[in-house]
Amino acid sequence: MESRDHAGINPLLEKFDTPREAPPFDRIRVAHFEPAFEAAIDMARREVEQVAARPDAPTFENTIVALERSGELLEQVAAIFFNLNAAATSEQMQEVARRVSGMLATFHHEVHANRDLFTRVKRVREASLPLENEQRALLEKTWRAFVNGGANLEGREQERFKEIAIELARLSLDFDKRVLADTNAFTLHVTDASDLSGLPEGVREMAASVAAGKGLAGWLFTLHAPSYLPFMKYADKRVLREAMYRARASRGFRRNENDTREMVEKITALRLELARLLGYTNYAEYALADRMAGTPDAVNRFLDELYLPARVAAEREFREIATFAARSGPREEMQAWDWSYYANKLKRERFAIDDEMLRPYFQLERVQEGIFDLARRLYGISFCPAPGLPRYHEEVRCFEVFDADGAFLALLYLDYFPRENKEGGAWMTCFREQSAARRPHVSLVMNFTRPTAGKPSLLAFDEVTTFLHEFGHALHGMLSRCEYASVSGTNVCRDFVELPSQIMENWALEKEWLDTWAVHHETGERIPGELIERIRCSSRFASGYACNRQLEFAMIDMAWHTITRPVVESVVDFETRAMERTALFPPVEDTALSTAFTHIFSGGYAAGYYGYKWAEVLDADAFSLFKRNGVFDRSTATSFREHVLERGGSEHPMTLYERFRGAKPSIKALLERDGLVAVE
Repeated sequence: MESRDHAGINPLLEKFDTPREAPPFDRIRVAHFEPAFEAAIDMARREVEQVAARPDAPTFENTIVALERSGELLEQVAAIFFNLNAAATSEQMQEVARRVSGMLATFHHEVHANRDLFTRVKRVREASLPLENEQRALLEKTWRAFVNGGANLEGREQERFKEIAIELARLSLDFDKRVLADTNAFTLHVTDASDLSGLPEGVREMAASVAAGKGLAGWLFTLHAPSYLPFMKYADKRVLREAMYRARASRGFRRNENDTREMVEKITALRLELARLLGYTNYAEYALADRMAGTPDAVNRFLDELYLPARVAAEREFREIATFAARSGPREEMQAWDWSYYANKLKRERFAIDDEMLRPYFQLERVQEGIFDLARRLYGISFCPAPGLPRYHEEVRCFEVFDADGAFLALLYLDYFPRENKEGGAWMTCFREQSAARRPHVSLVMNFTRPTAGKPSLLAFDEVTTFLHEFGHALHGMLSRCEYASVSGTNVCRDFVELPSQIMENWALEKEWLDTWAVHHETGERIPGELIERIRCSSRFASGYACNRQLEFAMIDMAWHTITRPVVESVVDFETRAMERTALFPPVEDTALSTAFTHIFSGGYAAGYYGYKWAEVLDADAFSLFKRNGVFDRSTATSFREHVLERGGSEHPMTLYERFRGAKPSIKALLERDGLVAVE
């Protein structure tokens, strides 16, 4: 199929004549996307109409599978576009995103509003057919998509549902754009070397490199994690830490063109209205209906179960660090911008360890090699560099992934470093999902510490665990062996999707694994065993604070999505009440968490942020089996691969988990791992 615009033949609408049918990034231009969406939507619309107009009786194959296979071109175009809009965006792409999001929302509404099509799906569901597990999962997912897409609505209610869906799609994109713009808008330009007191040499070099890249003398610090986090941890000048903290904590709250307060209120009000149209009390009830937790009450009970042990530990840790700060710093009430700085100092005093001692052993290339080798040991897979594959940015690294028998498994793209046109954080995504007909194209996007003129990229320990985390998501996508793309790979319940990622983080504390790759980037000396032991001993440091912070995020998320009427109070007043149980620091004027909370307002985690802690229970319980059998035990890994990683959403996640583990998960393993004691 061809579509021509001023750029000529549109490569997005041709068969990809590339190795492994990889996206031809070298040929794709922004001008190709909008006409490609228009053509792909037209094709998808015709394919859907053909299913709806069939004269024969509806069956699983001619209705559910036919729908599954419709719109493949549209899925391909959308996957490439939206992934690039997150990792390599531009003003032109953001404009296209705003326009096509409305087109997509309209198309999906048309599909779900098609009465003939819905009738066919309904008849298949009511037929009680003898289906396999994965077929049943696809049928239920298709049915829920129609019901949650407003198929049961009529007249004005259905039209209003469509309006809300289109507006929410637009608001989500705009929220991301504003937060990224506000992140990029602030820099701390340092010209006096005395202001660098406390900052390690590597942090200074990186800041000097950023400044030079902007044509500036001195040092430039940004709000992107590789710059912001070490600054907050090491900078002696409290006034500068405060400036950095206030800048990051006020994103979306600066009363400028990037202010998101009204957007937060509008998004949550529209989500509530949408849920009400579908017969739910609130948005969380709607979102949780097909997740492991099931209901808002179940989520809140889970958060409450963790809250007391986490809070007791957090308050104890807060007192310890506040006392330490008062003894070694200014005798003022400890503020949010003091926590990382003094917590790191106490950690170093107590365990003789900090990130800068570890960085020399965590050269990015060695970390990558170690993680690839871990995958080989556990699952028998191998990674072959593919430098000839088209890339969307010169820094992206490409690999072909093969199984133990030599069978091709996936393409893997690795995008490591921050850029101004790239969202913050780290994530896994797919340019192509796995199905029986095709292997996946998986991408990991991170924002790691860049190399400088004098040093290679040396990662902080948290960056190593982030790499492991995202690589776990990649394994979930790459090892998938499902018939249908809609239930393959990471297309699982939101509160289950973090199990494969979070379980990988456990290896960061295992000497057996670190010994296989972690060497000093200059001397080649293996990481000392006593240093690994200090990593292990310090891993529980401030774990109560960390858990309390995660619960705070989850509680704010649940508060926004369990409202039963639109919020009329200010965003700050609302979230202050939501954080009352978890707050440790005095409130900071003119800052807010919600206004830059991209996870829940644009990232798909609405009423789902609790899933990180939920999955921690699963991963701690699951890894205890590896600890018992051996951290490289192939039989345990094979069981995890066969029952979890390969199966996607083909069955209920608890069924898959119990098949691997032999029992339901227990919260005990998490409390023990984090050093938290349950409070009676």
